[in-house]
Amino acid sequence: MRTALTCAFTQWRPELGDNHLMGWVTVGVYLGAAVASGLVARRLASADPANRSERWFWRMASVILLLLALNKQLDLQSLLTLFARCHAQLSGWYGARRGVQEAFIYLVAAGAVVTIGLMTLLLRGILSRIWLALVGLGFVCAFVVIRAASFHHVDVLLGSSSAGIKLNWLLELPGPILVALVAWRRVSGGSTR
Repeated sequence: MRTALTCAFTQWRPELGDNHLMGWVTVGVYLGAAVASGLVARRLASADPANRSERWFWRMASVILLLLALNKQLDLQSLLTLFARCHAQLSGWYGARRGVQEAFIYLVAAGAVVTIGLMTLLLRGILSRIWLALVGLGFVCAFVVIRAASFHHVDVLLGSSSAGIKLNWLLELPGPILVALVAWRRVSGGSTR
């Protein structure tokens, strides 16, 4: 019996997704932001053990950015897309996939908005120290939503370029760069406040 998982794995190959200079630069930016976020969390653990909420924020930022760096080259969202396509074909609703895709995008967007909103609410006591990093994570979430909208016209738009600069880079890089800058400032600032 053929399942959606076996169908997806027969079509997907683990290979480098963006094996070019800017792909690797983007991975480096994600990794740099993840390391910087981890360093802030570690520094807060030793300097201010009572500051659990900020430590939690930086740990979560580090994990999210690390996973995005891995995904950038492993292209795991393609495996998810193939799984969904195979499931739709095997279940007989492939012809109605556009409505399901739109619902998925709205759910991902709503989830991102709710998550950022909850983080803002839960971390309101430390927002003065992390708000720019939170905005950066918001940019990352927005880019993930845009990429999840894997419609052909969206992919064409993201692949377009002007003066040798792809729109994809302009949308993907500001989020992790902002998180990295805030984190490095927190690490190098000498103070955890």
